[in-house]
Amino acid sequence: MSRINVMIPWLGTEEVAAVTEVLESGWVAQGPRVAAFEEAFAARMQAEHAIAVSNCTTGLHLALVVAGVGAGDDVVVPSFSFIATSNAPTYVGARPVFADVDPETGNLTADSVKSALTPQTTAVIVVDQGGVPVDLRAIRELCDPLGVVVIEDAACGAGSTYAGRPVGAGAEIAAWSFHPRKIVTTGEGGMITTSRADWALRARRLREHAMSVSAADRHGSTLAPAEEYLEIGFNYRMTDLQAAVGIVQLGRLDEVVERRRELAAHYQEELGDVRGLRCVADPAHGTSNFQSFWVEVGADYPLSRDELLEHLAAQDISARRGIMAAHRQPAYAGVDHGPLPVTERLTDDTLILPLFHQMTQTEQDRVIRAVRA
Repeated sequence: MSRINVMIPWLGTEEVAAVTEVLESGWVAQGPRVAAFEEAFAARMQAEHAIAVSNCTTGLHLALVVAGVGAGDDVVVPSFSFIATSNAPTYVGARPVFADVDPETGNLTADSVKSALTPQTTAVIVVDQGGVPVDLRAIRELCDPLGVVVIEDAACGAGSTYAGRPVGAGAEIAAWSFHPRKIVTTGEGGMITTSRADWALRARRLREHAMSVSAADRHGSTLAPAEEYLEIGFNYRMTDLQAAVGIVQLGRLDEVVERRRELAAHYQEELGDVRGLRCVADPAHGTSNFQSFWVEVGADYPLSRDELLEHLAAQDISARRGIMAAHRQPAYAGVDHGPLPVTERLTDDTLILPLFHQMTQTEQDRVIRAVRA
């Protein structure tokens, strides 16, 4: 048997040609391809502004900076998320405050956010976990009147929808990931989208050391103007090599999401009647891109979650443990938090099954047989 991976990026000759063209141009750093990728991404996600960055974590960091979050502030985050969601507030000197998540979606809700708010809360980071859209409107209706900015961590969200629009379209500011496990990949890379021109302008400066004149503009001048450094900035730039790949990948997004939803529907149909298993599904308020297809292993299933992972591995099927709980990590051992029962249950009892664009029916049926057995 050949190994079935949990995820394989879909890359082809078009990406090779796009990178080759950039190499032959002689301009490989942040330049015209990055600008074109930003324009295309903003249009696709119905965002006013898009700012390419080096990865989603740096995007979250800059989102907090431009939103004015800093030392002494509290930022409500889900513990049920990759560690970067919790790390970003610490970069600006704020304290992550862990909130529990909805048992069906794995996302924050207005109620769970409300219970975690403190007098020092200035921001909330919500996540479209595994591509399942968060109910953003309800959370903004809670937070906006309080002056609490809501930042959408849409790392997994490209191609998902909320209330009939792309996820992130209703956010004041959102951050996106192009890691190889994401549906749109540039190897590494990220994007910020925002409805605010002032935040977009500052984020563009901050990503390249807060220079008053961009590196691309300086390169385009025979006699480059002297630059100034207006504040302490960062080196969070994307390269034109990455952006060239991203442009091709973005053009494939609809096709990729359609295929992933077909595969997810087949999993749901074939595993939905297995006692003790619950498959992730679309929420009432949107559709998922199924960036991750996870199942919850309940007490009625004959194996525990870890035993099922071992059973699959023995048949050369690579599944993964579900989303981590950041509050259990040593880095956050000293952070106080309230009860997080849903987070801990989902972290302990969920696993991610293989799902990728090139997956054949034979491969998927092999996974299904192994789980059903």
